[in-house]
Amino acid sequence: MGAVHGPPAGSGHVVNRVLVAVSASTLLLGLVARFLGHEAVAGFVWMIGAFPVAVSIGIASAVRLMRRDAGVDVIALLAVVGAMVLGETLAAAVVALMFAGGRALEDYAEGRARREMSALLDRAPRSANRYLGSELVQVPVEQVSPGDRLLVRSGEVVPVDGLVESAAAVLDESALTGESLPVRRLQGELVRSGVLNASGPFDLLATTSAADGTFAGIVRLVESAQQAKAPSARLADRYALLFLPVALVLAASAWALTGDPVRALAVLVVATPCPLILAVPVAIVSGMSRCASRGVLVKGGGVLEGLARGDTLFFDKTGTLTAGHARLTAIETVDSIDPDELLRLAASVEQVSQHVLAAAIVSFARQRGLGLSKPTDVQEEHGAGLAGTIDGRRVAIGSHGFVSRFAPSSDWAELLRKRMRREGAAGVFVAVDGVLTGALLLGDEIRLDTPRAIRLLRRAGIRRIVMLTGDHGEIAEFIGEALGVDEVLADQAPGDKLSAIEAAKRTSATIMVGDGINDAPALAAADVGVAMGARGAAASSEAAGIVLLVDRLDRLAEALAIARRTRRIAMESVLAGMGMSLVAMLFAALGYLPPVTGAILQEGIDAAVILNALRVLRTTPFGEARGRLDASEGARLAAEHHELGPVLDRIRACADHLPVLPEAAIHAELAELDALLRNKLLPHERDDEKNLYPRLEPMLGGDDPLAPLSRTHREIHRLGHLFHHMTEDLPRGPLPAEVVQDLQRTLYGLDAILRLHFAQEEEIYHGMSEAA
Repeated sequence: MGAVHGPPAGSGHVVNRVLVAVSASTLLLGLVARFLGHEAVAGFVWMIGAFPVAVSIGIASAVRLMRRDAGVDVIALLAVVGAMVLGETLAAAVVALMFAGGRALEDYAEGRARREMSALLDRAPRSANRYLGSELVQVPVEQVSPGDRLLVRSGEVVPVDGLVESAAAVLDESALTGESLPVRRLQGELVRSGVLNASGPFDLLATTSAADGTFAGIVRLVESAQQAKAPSARLADRYALLFLPVALVLAASAWALTGDPVRALAVLVVATPCPLILAVPVAIVSGMSRCASRGVLVKGGGVLEGLARGDTLFFDKTGTLTAGHARLTAIETVDSIDPDELLRLAASVEQVSQHVLAAAIVSFARQRGLGLSKPTDVQEEHGAGLAGTIDGRRVAIGSHGFVSRFAPSSDWAELLRKRMRREGAAGVFVAVDGVLTGALLLGDEIRLDTPRAIRLLRRAGIRRIVMLTGDHGEIAEFIGEALGVDEVLADQAPGDKLSAIEAAKRTSATIMVGDGINDAPALAAADVGVAMGARGAAASSEAAGIVLLVDRLDRLAEALAIARRTRRIAMESVLAGMGMSLVAMLFAALGYLPPVTGAILQEGIDAAVILNALRVLRTTPFGEARGRLDASEGARLAAEHHELGPVLDRIRACADHLPVLPEAAIHAELAELDALLRNKLLPHERDDEKNLYPRLEPMLGGDDPLAPLSRTHREIHRLGHLFHHMTEDLPRGPLPAEVVQDLQRTLYGLDAILRLHFAQEEEIYHGMSEAA
């Protein structure tokens, strides 16, 4: 029989172990004395063993009473003291041992449940290997400053956040993300402190000090979480307020009706409410531990309980539902310029620009393997655009107003500007040799894992999802419709977000998810705040009760499922334990269960409810994965789609330009596109169907889980073959309008289904990948 309320954790564990040793040894010595016929000695030894336990219970109960906190340990105190007063010394010794043993068992359970969180604190690096000129010097990690060049040896923990200076680094990020497989980081990529070097040594350029790094922030959060008081009193004492008077009334009634105080003692012995004071905290801490193992830091047991009750979810848009940074989403061209050539010319000029969009354009061009040229005669107007000469061609890139100075505008440009406003995209127009030749569209794309995360959150029990954003209504509605959220609140300042959450709290339990400094007030106001700690601001992580240490939104759905199961198991343990105790109390009141037997029976109930509470540690939200794609294979599959990006751009560009292409160019353009489809795209789809899908299906489980995607493959092949036959049957000379329309209809259909198909596959690959 145990209690969660007593001395602080460190000293309390020692006291509990001492009490177990004393009560166990005196119980054994007393039994030996009784066996030898020394009844008086046995009783005296048992009293000695029970007394310190009674004192410990009394001190804990007094402390709680001074805090005006109704204590349930009073029943255990009455049982031990009552047995001593009535001369039932053996019962007193057994109850004392069971109580001390329950405490020790609870200590063990909590220690096991906190293992993942404590292991994180033990990983903190103490020193770093810093280059000093050509020498390597070991310095305390506190002396590392941004800009220092460090060497991270094999098997060492990365001491600070930084950029990989070597060609590549292979890292074990499981302590932060929960992913079991190593992750490869290439030169220039960011590495977070706290991860383990799983391969050869590599150089690291420090970008933060140790105190400001990712790992230090996580350590502070973990320490805060471990010091937080679990909400066992709230959940347990609600039932204890009913259970305690029932036990006292039943004990008093048994004594009054029979005149036998031993029956009252027996009732109190089996009434000690260990299921209340053990099962709840063990389940709660186990749930926190399980969340930590999946890269979700829950700062306290109360937060986990709040998460389990949550049914209304608020999302900030930028950086939470979307990627939070500009990415090239489309290349729009006019006339017959190749989309890749337009991108190459634009990126070549943008190499010298410091504009935030320039980096995205240059990065995308390099990902496509385009050879960029050095610009000359560059003229830049800050915030508007720039112009330069690339391989003898004069290129202007920037806003519509800026580029219009170098080339006349057109109706096409005006239509594109309207589309950009609707979709919330940024666009840079490109003019080549005085002709407006196209535009590059950039936007904040929906995160790859967002659709799956929203589906899993609904599956986990969320009833209402609201998107909060500072964007204007048209853009916000466009994103909201794509995601399928229940409500979109646009034009939201930080104060507006706060008001929306306060209003929702009147009728539901709210959860707010955000990543920026401006989200901190809303995170603090919600019943549960969730911060995207892997990429978000420190202010949001401090304000939130939950921090996602891994940059995957679907982990929130896992944490929600774990929280709900934790609460359910805790309730099961409480109700089952109380039910068994009530039955035992009735038997004791009727005289069928003596105090010693009752004490042993009660300890069996304790063990059962604790073992049931520990089931939380085996929680596998949404089923156990039968297999995972390793990081390298996931990256390869994503790279294959990226390499096919120019083919998709070419399909759309060809469909757009067919009506205006000159007669001399139209046959060549269609033939080239047909060759791309037959030699590059369709073989890729056949290989996926033949080789990739059979490997993925056993990992996904179920009956033919990829059937919809296989059906899409067939439609892609059908449209590809249809286009091939259409190009073979083209009449010579000018194409009739109906032929052009048929070709456009086929190409637009192929473009739409390919983009949807790629998005579905990438979502599956991301969900199955071990890479964070």
